[in-house]
Parts: sequence; structure tokens; C-alpha cells
Amino acid sequence: MTPADGDRPEATLAAFVARLTYDDVPDAARTTIERAFVDTVGVTLAGSVADAGTRAAVFATSVGTGETTVLGTGETASLTDAVLANGTAGHALDYDDLSWAMDGHPSVPLVAPALAVGEYVDATGADLVTAFAAGFEAECYVAEPVSPTHYEQGWHPTATFGTFGATAAAASLLDLDERATARALTIAASMPSGLKRNFGTMTKPLHAGLAGRSGVTAALLARDGFTADETAISGDRGFWDRYAEGAAHVADPPGDPWRLEETGISIKAYPCCYFTHTSIALASQLADDHGLAPDDVERVEATTSRGASDALVHADPETGLEAKFSMEYALAAALVFDRVGLDAFDSEALADPAVQHVRERATFVVDDSLAYKSNHARVAVETVDGERYEAELAAPPGTPANPLSESELREKFLECATFVLDRPAAADAFADLRALRKCESVRDLLASLCV
Repeated sequence: MTPADGDRPEATLAAFVARLTYDDVPDAARTTIERAFVDTVGVTLAGSVADAGTRAAVFATSVGTGETTVLGTGETASLTDAVLANGTAGHALDYDDLSWAMDGHPSVPLVAPALAVGEYVDATGADLVTAFAAGFEAECYVAEPVSPTHYEQGWHPTATFGTFGATAAAASLLDLDERATARALTIAASMPSGLKRNFGTMTKPLHAGLAGRSGVTAALLARDGFTADETAISGDRGFWDRYAEGAAHVADPPGDPWRLEETGISIKAYPCCYFTHTSIALASQLADDHGLAPDDVERVEATTSRGASDALVHADPETGLEAKFSMEYALAAALVFDRVGLDAFDSEALADPAVQHVRERATFVVDDSLAYKSNHARVAVETVDGERYEAELAAPPGTPANPLSESELREKFLECATFVLDRPAAADAFADLRALRKCESVRDLLASLCV
């Protein structure tokens, strides 16, 4: 499905996206995609009633009319504005999935445009699976030559690489040929943005909405003949050059190997920055194993990677959004609450005296021997009685090697979806999404996801 060796990367990627069919996608990858759709739609429904999701929906539905569903609201907006709202809602709670193949959240900038364009063209579920596969592999292909330098320099990969993924997904659903797909991808090269400086604010989830909207816009412009430089990704002063000081190497062609199989997607067990997850699991384990109460804690310390120190910038968070990017708060929540769920980041939890007691005694340090984006962590708790308990873990729950079980995935979906739907409707939606490849009409699917 790829052109001859030596072709420019833009052409390699465009050929993969334009030629990809449902039958080309490995069955294991289809299952990964269906689980990703389940998870992303669930967190989007919950995010639609969060501050960022609500405000994005108000914007989308107030600036004009349209026929594209804004999830969780029962309202519609223009195609691109609905993508903006749904993408923002999907990332509003930081509960959406992650993949180290693109150093960010792969599904949220793919699912929002796939559902919207799928509704626009009345696609099938199999079409959505194909579009997601095209988008995921595109994100990873663009990311690989410049990661993790790109992240270290302050860019948010969900926003930047996600723009190319959204473009590929939209191009697939619009059935663009290779030339038009290449134009779409090179138009998209002028659109990515998203600064890590905005982590802990509503603008962080907005990044995902903007990436989705940009991708759909690029694909529609290319469909209508809009042009761009053929080497806008790989050329001098192109995307790789400007966003990471040039590509370190040329990536293997998309789908060869399949990043969906080789690296896969991690579904989050906790609604906060992924760099906290291993430490949360460890702290919870130590609390359970040793019967630790908040008043027992004299000091708790997490040892993590440099990537964690770059992302977790709020030692003393004042809002729930900031708390999602605070290792200190994450450790405290894990030691105080039975479960670090959505309610662990509301204002009541943030103000809990027991949480604040532990947070003030929490620290985290960097182990320079760890790879920059490693999720390996060690957590040590010292008690007021002079005891010390320590545990170490290479990765958090929810990775492809240790995935959430089917029941855990379902319970997470129901936890999220019931912010909008009643439980029977949410259970039906889970079943429909879990069998996405059999869906005959995206429009019918979306109708079941609204109030």
C-alpha cells in the first residue's frame, strides 16, 4: 500500500491513507480501535458536562447552525464547530487514552472528526474503523522522527500530531484520492499548535478540539482543490524542521509495521495526567497493603522520569484541572481515597483536609537514568511511627500488556456515559460501540448517544 522507496514522506503517507481499506486493517487492530471508540465516546459524554466541554458546546452552537451532532447536548452545529466541541469535551477530563507511538492522546483528535464526517457522509462503522486506522498510523508516522524532542520543546503532541491524524481520518471518510490526500496533509502542516504551557487549564482540552477541526478543514479544502507545498512536512522550514529542528530519521512506512499492534493504545484507569498513573497505582497498593491512614503519613515520595517533571507543574493546585497535573496531589488522592476517579478532582475533594495534609508531605524527584518518557516509578511512604514502605512498578494499569478487562472498560464507560444517558441507554450504547464494525449507519449510532 506504499509507494516505491525514495518517495517523499508526504507521498508515502498519502498513499497509505488513500489506499487503505477495512480489509487491510488487522483484526487485532480492529478490536483495539473499537475499544478506543468505546472509551473515547464515554469520556466525551462525561466531558460534555465539564466546564471546558460545556463552554465549547455553547460556542459551537451559538456561532451558526448546522446538521452535525454535538455529543451529549441533543443540539447540532456546523461540521467543523461540532468537531471542535466534541474534541474539547473528549479531552476535558484528561480521562482519554494514550499511546507512546505518538507521545500523546491518539483517539480524541480522531474520534471527534471521524464521527462528524461519518455523519456528514452517512458512513458505516467499518468506515470509521478504517478512518481511525488511517489517522492513528498517520499520527505515529509524523511523530516518530521528531519524538521526544518535540515534546521536550514544549509542544503538546495531541494537538500537533493529532492534526495530521484528524486530517487522515477525514480524508479517508471523504474518499480523497492520493493527490488530494497529500494536499490535505500538507495543508495541515500549517495548522498544528498546542503549548504545554496551557496544561492545567481549559485550553489544554481545547487543543484536541482545534486539532480535529483543523484536520477536517484541511481535508475539505483539499477536496475542493486547495493547494500546499508538497514537502510542507519534511522540507526545509517544514513541520519537522520548525517543530523539532529536523527529523532524526525517516520512519518506517505507516502500517509496516502497524503501530496499532506494535505499540498500541493505553486506556486510562485514572482521569489525570498519564505520568501520575504508575505512582497512583503504587500509592494505592501501599495504602491497602499496610492499612495506611492519612494521619499515618509523615512523607511520601515518587521517583519518576524527566517527562513527568515537564508535565506535572502544579505542586499546590488550586483547581481540579491543575490537580490533574500535580504528582503531589495524585499521591495524596491515592493515599486518601478508595479510588482515584472523576470525583477525586472536584472542588470538594481538592479542599479535603486529609488530602491537603498528605499533599503537603508529598514530593517527587527525577531519576535521570530513566528514559525521558518512561512511566516507571517508585513510591516510598514514611510513617509518623518511623516505618518506611516502598514499591516499584514499570508501567500503570491499562497498557496493551496489562489492559483494562472487558468489565473494567464497561464500568468506566458507564461511569462516564451516565453523566448524560440513563444507565440502560448507556449500556445499549456500550454494546453498539463495542460492535462498531457491524454498525450500518453512523447517523443512527449518534442518535443513540444524545439526550
